[in-house]
Parts: sequence; C-alpha cells; structure tokens
Amino acid sequence: MSSEQNPGPNPADTAEAGATGRPRRLTYAAVLAALEGVALAVGGLWVLVLGLTGDPDDRQQAVTLGITLAVLALLPLLAARGLLLRRGWSRGPAVITQIMALPIAYNLLKADSMAIPAGIALAVVAVAALVLLVNGETTRALGIKGPGRTE
Repeated sequence: MSSEQNPGPNPADTAEAGATGRPRRLTYAAVLAALEGVALAVGGLWVLVLGLTGDPDDRQQAVTLGITLAVLALLPLLAARGLLLRRGWSRGPAVITQIMALPIAYNLLKADSMAIPAGIALAVVAVAALVLLVNGETTRALGIKGPGRTE
C-alpha cells in the first residue's frame, strides 16, 4: 500500500495520547468518575457517622442511607479504574452514573438552600463526563465498536 492509502498516525492524536497510549479525554472522564465516587463514599460515611453518633429522627434510616451511599460509591470508582485501564466494559457504568447524577442535580437546583451550588457542580461534572465518555476518541481508545462495524 502507498502512504496515501495507509497514512501514519495523526500527530495530534499521538501527542494527546501521551506516553500511556490513553487519550487525555479518557483520563479526564476517569478522574471525574473517581471524584464522584469519592464524594459518594465521603457523603455515605458522613451520614453513617452522624446517624450513629448524632440524634437523628430515625437512626435506622440514617444508617441505611449511609451504607447505601458508601456501597453506591463503588460503581463510579470501579468504572474510573476500568477507564484508566482502558477496559471497554467501564464506559457503561460510568455513563449510567452520569445519567443518575442529572436528576439529583436537578433536584438540588430546585432547592431553596445551600444545595444549589452543589447542584450546579454536580450538573457540570455529569454533563462534562458524559461528553467525554461519548467522544469518538474515547470510544476508540476503549475498543468499542458501533453497531454493524466489524473493524
């Protein structure tokens, strides 16, 4: 084949992929997913500690919520690890996490309290992560092929 039929790699693509072969967009998506996971884990532990040491209206409900949030933190954390390791399966849980974050952000934005800045931050992170996760370069780096594509 001539060089016109089989061109070399695009210099911009190789510069962005860096030494690890992982595109920066994929790394950024993994970092955002990891941040969400850490935030869920911290929030869950905080609710759990307050439920155990404080004076909640319903101690059992507070403890259950804390444990649930801590366990839910595993989804974005595992997805972030998979994204960093360039595992194709990891995009699904990462996208699901972002889609679940959008209605939560909306509810926080509707609140008339200090929750509004948290809603704005969560919405920005979720939309940014979704854009990074559905990007074509990210999809190629994870080895995900579209419907009907064999190459």
